Amino acid sequence: MGVEVSTTGISKSFGAQTIWRDVSLTLPAGEVSVLLGPSGTGKSVFLKSLIGLLRPESGAIHVDGTDIMMCSTAQLYEIRKLFGVLFQDGALFGSMSLFDNVAFPLREHTRKTESQLRRIVLEKLELTGLLGAEDKLPGEISGGMRKRAGLARALVLDPEIILVDEPDSGLDPVRTTYISQLFLDINAQIDATFLIVTHNINLARTVPDNIGMLFRRELVMFGPREVLLTSEEPVVEQFLNGRMVGPIGMSEEKDEAQREREQALVEAGHHAGGVDRIEGIIPQMQATPGMPERRAVARRRARVREMLHTLPPAARAAVQASVAEGDEFEVGDGHTRPSAVPDLAER
Repeated sequence: MGVEVSTTGISKSFGAQTIWRDVSLTLPAGEVSVLLGPSGTGKSVFLKSLIGLLRPESGAIHVDGTDIMMCSTAQLYEIRKLFGVLFQDGALFGSMSLFDNVAFPLREHTRKTESQLRRIVLEKLELTGLLGAEDKLPGEISGGMRKRAGLARALVLDPEIILVDEPDSGLDPVRTTYISQLFLDINAQIDATFLIVTHNINLARTVPDNIGMLFRRELVMFGPREVLLTSEEPVVEQFLNGRMVGPIGMSEEKDEAQREREQALVEAGHHAGGVDRIEGIIPQMQATPGMPERRAVARRRARVREMLHTLPPAARAAVQASVAEGDEFEVGDGHTRPSAVPDLAER
């Protein structure tokens, strides 16, 4: 099973420029989480901080109970073995075949024989749908295949935490959906903890168990998907609907005068871009039929049940609306409500 990762009050700057400050969140073990935010808000910096490539100026980062901010270099090296990382462009070696690209971490970090190595590499290539393409070079395959090869390499050391940076970068919407399905299928098979950084609204609405958002150097919110998807926070509504009207501007922030001008244009009939406003909770994608049941579903169900009474009213209503009739469950305020929360991942 994947392990829990948590941050407590971490802040990161480059010189006088603050990237984000006082970020606290918990990635539940074995669940799929997504981190949203406009370009330039430090999402990739956050990923690099989790694996110790960048060091925040303050706060704590706990990986499976160990604070990597306090680790020695040797300890951090061992903790990094818990992670697999899928980079934006796949980051494959152009002169190596897919087989050798995927085998690279095994050759660098283990003493496995070539026969053992071959068995593991082919297993990961099959898991990502690339069996038969192992002799191809990265330049001979499509962008989607390069992404899957990068994912196979991220999986080759059997990580417990998988970090994914902009998986839709360079992919069309159909291929993005396919790779989104692959993340859930892999989660079902290995029960790893996922954190996906993305701008893709469809992926954010349909894939994760939990969603967070960075904006203006702050973590706007992080929690079960119902919380963000029902949020009335202007920046969240604007981002999820891809509209110009709202706090986010071309340079991330906009002043009040610009917001008023844009609102006046919309009221005069100018199209604000984006999609029609989407109400309610779009059903979450499930693992492909025939895959093992995602164990994250039951864990998330129990966690949401315990915290239901603390959720905002809209999020609470969204959870309760998904509940089947007939059973009862404890909501944490000493009362029961009709029905146990069913497989929330099926909503």
